[in-house]
Amino acid sequence: MTSSGQWPCGSKGIPGRTLVLDAFDKHHLELDRTAIWHPYTSMQNPLPVYPVVSAQGVRLKLADGRELIDGMSSWWAAIHGYNHPQLNAAVQNQIESMSHVMFGGLTHRPAIDLADQLISLSPASLEKIFFCDSGSVAVEVAIKMVIQYWYAKGKPEKTKLLTIRSGYHGDTFGAMSVCDPVTGMHEIFANVLPRHFFADAPRTGFDEAFDESDCESLATILNDNQREIGGIILEPIVQGAGGMRIYSPHYLRRVRQLCDDYGILLILDEIATGFGRTGKMFASEHAQIEPDIMCVGKALTGGYMSLAATLASRKVSDGIASDGAGVFMHGPTFMANPLACSVALASLKLLLERDWAAEVSAIETQLREELTPCGELPGVRNVRALGAIGVVECENAVDVGTLQKVFVDKGVWVRPFSNLIYIMPPYIIEASELRELTSAITHVVATG
Repeated sequence: MTSSGQWPCGSKGIPGRTLVLDAFDKHHLELDRTAIWHPYTSMQNPLPVYPVVSAQGVRLKLADGRELIDGMSSWWAAIHGYNHPQLNAAVQNQIESMSHVMFGGLTHRPAIDLADQLISLSPASLEKIFFCDSGSVAVEVAIKMVIQYWYAKGKPEKTKLLTIRSGYHGDTFGAMSVCDPVTGMHEIFANVLPRHFFADAPRTGFDEAFDESDCESLATILNDNQREIGGIILEPIVQGAGGMRIYSPHYLRRVRQLCDDYGILLILDEIATGFGRTGKMFASEHAQIEPDIMCVGKALTGGYMSLAATLASRKVSDGIASDGAGVFMHGPTFMANPLACSVALASLKLLLERDWAAEVSAIETQLREELTPCGELPGVRNVRALGAIGVVECENAVDVGTLQKVFVDKGVWVRPFSNLIYIMPPYIIEASELRELTSAITHVVATG
């Protein structure tokens, strides 16, 4: 990558290839405004959108020629940046043989090789992989695994899950049902979602002395409802879209112990935290525990294509098979898509070839140094950082549309939500580029 944050290649990773920009005019933007429903916005009064015509390294190029340093990794997925020649080549090479083939009754090398790589990277107990379309579907699959496991075990009453407040697991119905009813953005669906159990979120921060009372709510609910509860699901160490909260590894150890004590399954949602984001390959490694089921996605393909996976222990797969049929009832059309599997393999290879741990550690150090002073500013409740995650939590909700324009005018892409201004940059970001992001955040917070 060059000092300008771009890979030394053209739009398709081929030296000498001219980058061709798609033209945008008022007609396109008006059509976008009137016809396209963007996420988390209104069709009546939609938030402004900024047209992107290309992306390289850590930079997004807008139609008006401006470049933005990306602090979001496209919702935490583009860990290697954009337009990477090795990832481009993986897609190009695969499409020459086949872009897709159904996974029912057929298989292919990209899926087999990716499964082998994922198993080698994941906690040792996880030996089985179910490929999914997206992170939300991976959570759906995990929930179905728990329910089908207990059905096969002759305990069909164990259909409920226990989780913690401030969590977020996706926007499909099963995933919504285990999101925080308020901060999970799905409160209007409360009356139609399956009813699960919610314990108090842990209060002890990552580096703080652990308070055992953090587990009282979870332990009490589990003890009182153990006949119905089949498993616990949570995001390990970092709660993402539900509040960007970073909690103690000791809490996660206690959760694992409670699952063992009551003989229930533990699902860890590593969709946002997996593949190095917190400074460990998987966030559960901070607590040195292993789940029974683990969901991964987002950074799996380096942000190139939608792909996720639900990994399970042999205990889970054998348990599901124990009712005689052994058939797990799920099968996405684009399950194990060869293009996505190929670029995922290339992304994992790229990650392992780099000293990603050192890169993420350097990002964390810089985030702590440059964002911590924001904690002294009026209107700031808390500042925190872990791995390649930096968060400024404000006292009040921010005006997303207004702040978005300020950030764009300062040459950076930061997408706040609720009362949070946060960044999760690509791991390849240079210190000078990261400084532009943190400086823009400091400016926005200081000027209100």
